Amino acid sequence: MATVKFSSKIDEKAWEELKRIAKESHRSVSGLLTEAVEQYVKRHRVRPEVLEHLEDSVRENEELYRRLAR
Repeated sequence: MATVKFSSKIDEKAWEELKRIAKESHRSVSGLLTEAVEQYVKRHRVRPEVLEHLEDSVRENEELYRRLAR
């Protein structure tokens, strides 16, 4: 897999903890960061078909939502 070099800032305590975890688990900080970013992206990405179903549901239940809001 191709890699990309980037630069960022992180809280010092978080950085020290990350390095400690890397050392204890015999892994690289880079590997841990890659895994963390992959998990974050997976959790926060919403598939287009899910959004489409949500929009359909909102449209179909608009009156119900209005009544519930009262």
